Amino acid sequence: MEVLEKTSSSELTDLLGNMLLLDDSIKNYYDLILLSRSGISKAAAESVISYTGMTKKNFVEDILNISIKTLERKTGEDKLDKRTSSLVIEVARVLEHTYHVFIDREKVQRWLSKPNNALHGESPLSLFSTPTGIGMVEDVLTRIEEGVYS
Repeated sequence: MEVLEKTSSSELTDLLGNMLLLDDSIKNYYDLILLSRSGISKAAAESVISYTGMTKKNFVEDILNISIKTLERKTGEDKLDKRTSSLVIEVARVLEHTYHVFIDREKVQRWLSKPNNALHGESPLSLFSTPTGIGMVEDVLTRIEEGVYS
């Protein structure tokens, strides 16, 4: 089982608003599965949303495919379902990678929202609604890290 780097796990925890309810920090990918199964809080999802540069309404409706009213009915500590939690965690993992590559928040948000030829002219944010799209964005980030034109 692949172990997450210590800095990686703390950065992911920061993206999720330090609101993880695990006994310990995230140590490996299985911990992310357990977190998804137990559900993340609305507040943790809102923390991730704040790092994307998208409005909450657009993120919730376009990426999570739920209505903003459904989310707003929840309190900050209410848990999201497994599917939604898993998607938010995967988005947080990609955001963590994006911040590692670009470092600056303004550059990150600009890259996320700008159409990208390597993504068939779509913006990375527009692909966050599916696991395949998230994988495509991860691939482009890895190529950028390795110095391959993307």
